[in-house]
Amino acid sequence: MADLTERIENVTEEVEKLKEEIAKVRETKQDKTMEEVASGGEVKSIRKPPMIKIRRTLKGHFGKVYACHWSGDSQSVLSASQDGKLMIWNAYTTNKIQAVPLRSSWVMTCAFEQSKGQLVACGGLDNLCSIYDLSQGGKAVKELAAHDGYLSCCRFIDEGKIASSSGDQTCILWDIESGEVLKTFSQHHGDVMSLAICPTNQNVFVSGSVDTTAKVWDIRSGKCVQSHFGHESDINSISFFPDGNAFGTGSDDSTCRLFDMRCYSEVNCFGNDKILCGITSVDFSKSGRLLFAGYDDFNTIAWDTINDGNIHAFQLPVPHDNRVSCIGVNPAGDALCTGSWDTLLKIW
Repeated sequence: MADLTERIENVTEEVEKLKEEIAKVRETKQDKTMEEVASGGEVKSIRKPPMIKIRRTLKGHFGKVYACHWSGDSQSVLSASQDGKLMIWNAYTTNKIQAVPLRSSWVMTCAFEQSKGQLVACGGLDNLCSIYDLSQGGKAVKELAAHDGYLSCCRFIDEGKIASSSGDQTCILWDIESGEVLKTFSQHHGDVMSLAICPTNQNVFVSGSVDTTAKVWDIRSGKCVQSHFGHESDINSISFFPDGNAFGTGSDDSTCRLFDMRCYSEVNCFGNDKILCGITSVDFSKSGRLLFAGYDDFNTIAWDTINDGNIHAFQLPVPHDNRVSCIGVNPAGDALCTGSWDTLLKIW
């Protein structure tokens, strides 16, 4: 027994030394800030004031809006509210296309299947990932049950597969048709709050957790291939950079951060002393130049990803009347949807 304890101590010391060596290598690589790198070329400044204003307001929910997600055609928006309804909206006309009643009103996430737009999914405190077919009038076609905690986020990979994250500290890849668990990803040490599928490689996804880490996963191996540190509190939201090489995170530590998978490091941090509240949701513009972040203080701020992280590019002019719970840029890149506890969704 003493021999085993000694071996464990030796291995622990060796791991710590390796971590220190990795940290030193990272420090040598981080010889410049993002702003310094960007200033070396011809980078156009963002137009100020930006030409952004409310184009549509979607009214119809009677409870807090907790999640929203654009369809692949960039015209329809899916929203989930604690009034027990999933709603599909036409973002151009503001008409409600369909309303899907939920078995549980404690919904926390929703997702639109991107290729054909016939399937939607949601989940929450019922621990289930529920799949609905809009072509069948919003009929529940499958309930995926395996998580031991609340469902915090779900995203379709294609018509046949969906990934989900949960308060049970795991992510799961599901086969929708059979309802079977294809793989379980379980290296986080706290509730997993968000996940995002890589836009250029569907075999890769990232997850953000209460354990303050963001992890990159390979679906084929079922293993974590990168762990990114830097946040000082819960990571609430995560979103891939459009080129699939980096991702952004939003945290309760009042900062958003940009991590690049190629250099395995944080490359920018967005926040300042005036921002004291947490971030609930993040998403990138189509070019990746802007990182939008929704805050607990009802505001939505846009950060310039290649500039000094202390100064934001602009703030949306008319804040919500309650916490901004979800934001999303449509696939076409010409509209931003924000959802709030004030029961409204706004299209910018």
